[in-house]
Amino acid sequence: MEIGNRKLYDKGTIMRRFHSYGPVDKDIHFCVPRTSLVENCLSHIIGLPDKGGHFFTLWAPRQTGKTWLMHEVRQRINQEYPDRFSIGAMSMQGAIFQKDDTHPHTTFLSKIPSLFLDTFNKHIDVPNSIDDWAALFHRKKGIFNQPVILFIDEFDSLPAVVLDQIVTLFRNIYLSRGNYWLHGLALIGVKAVLGVESMKGSPFNIQRSLHVPNFTLDEVRSLFDQYLSESGQLVEAGVVQRVYDVTNGQPGLVGWFGELLTEKFNPGGNMPIGMGAWETVYRRASYTEWNNTVLNLVAKAKGEYRGQVMNLFVKSDISFNLRAKWCSYLYLNGVIGYSTQTDTQGTVREICRFSSPFIQKCLFDALTNDVVGDSLSMPALEILDDLADVFADGLNLSALLTRYKAYLTRIKAKGLNPFEDQPRRTDLHYTEAVGHFHLYAWLKEAVDDICVISPEFPTGNGKVDIHVRCKDTEGIIEVKSFRSPARTKEAVLQAAAYAKSLGLASVTLALFVPVEDEIILNKLSVQNVIDTVSVNMVAIGWT
Repeated sequence: MEIGNRKLYDKGTIMRRFHSYGPVDKDIHFCVPRTSLVENCLSHIIGLPDKGGHFFTLWAPRQTGKTWLMHEVRQRINQEYPDRFSIGAMSMQGAIFQKDDTHPHTTFLSKIPSLFLDTFNKHIDVPNSIDDWAALFHRKKGIFNQPVILFIDEFDSLPAVVLDQIVTLFRNIYLSRGNYWLHGLALIGVKAVLGVESMKGSPFNIQRSLHVPNFTLDEVRSLFDQYLSESGQLVEAGVVQRVYDVTNGQPGLVGWFGELLTEKFNPGGNMPIGMGAWETVYRRASYTEWNNTVLNLVAKAKGEYRGQVMNLFVKSDISFNLRAKWCSYLYLNGVIGYSTQTDTQGTVREICRFSSPFIQKCLFDALTNDVVGDSLSMPALEILDDLADVFADGLNLSALLTRYKAYLTRIKAKGLNPFEDQPRRTDLHYTEAVGHFHLYAWLKEAVDDICVISPEFPTGNGKVDIHVRCKDTEGIIEVKSFRSPARTKEAVLQAAAYAKSLGLASVTLALFVPVEDEIILNKLSVQNVIDTVSVNMVAIGWT
């Protein structure tokens, strides 16, 4: 029996469901207990019950379970220390600021009475200053009569100038905590270190930092085991593995794929949810289904650091360094992560990788549309071009790239530059990624009705190959940007090794060269056989 789309189980109890946006409620949603994480956060904020807890940040990208963790810890404190603390959880999401607010401190102070009423059920007047707000926690002049534990959610949504001053205030309270009731403080947001944008440095250098990690594979399995227990419908192990693999265990995305699999695209009844259902869900998630987490990450990636994100698609060895502003921004917001790599010299270092394969794919599609814009308004192929030489003997990708060169010539003859305003390298030539995104879009336009054109991410962190599958024939195009003959030779060797690892007899390189001299381009367009692999290089001029 069902009520709406909610099944009944266990003698009339409403079955729980997957949840992907907002805090999880374990009574109505499938939930991972994350016991060790809850214990860790609890020990942070309680510290020594008779001495004082810690002031710390609880951080992670959006939709990873920070607010849920806050609620769990608050409940544990009430259970283990009844009536010992005044516990408050306030959210700065409701403290709305206009972008052009010229008096953000005054605006913030005006919000404090409603925040304290909602959080502690206490009526106060609007403080005259930040110091007056601090006085609310004072043992002699304040409004409390017992130790206070305070959680502030969405804290880093405050304007930087307000955030910096408030963090300084909390630091001063911490250093004089014998005069204040504030026992423990958790500032919840996406930033690990608050106040780092201050010219004076972080004023909150006494803080600790607690990161909320992604789900493990076992935790993802636990969610689907709960679904099986309550619904009686099996989700095949291979599907659960794929959910974990494509999301890297990101809680919001795991919940979303769970919703799509068990509700919107569920095959129905007790029929097992298998790989056929998964393929449908993954396709629809990629192209037709809205998701706020994905929209937020795409917006972050297309912002100030769009050029750096684009470079991550063509290089698999970009160093990860939190001291680099672009790197810390993309990491803290959940666009990228990092992994450890050991090079041929035995040097160990951290390199950037996308936060998950699914996000990598969504960003690739979004940036392709960004780069191409309306530059494919002209037909990708000549009207009478039947592509006979491309498919005469298997799949001739060099001949297909020759059509792309002809397309660029036609575009230029119309006075159009498809690469205008796109990111450039330090030598002022276009980045490799620009050519990659544009060529991919052109291929989709030119042969998508007879071939499957798909980006492949072989290293899991950067580097994208364009795979072309036409019936039973498959080919790979690697996109490179000319820098020097030595680097071009190295690219040829790497392409040959990669093709051989896939069991392919050939690979094609699209080499974007910052010249339009056909004599030079023809000299660079060569074919080599390296370790039994045919490497075909087509030089494409762009300026």
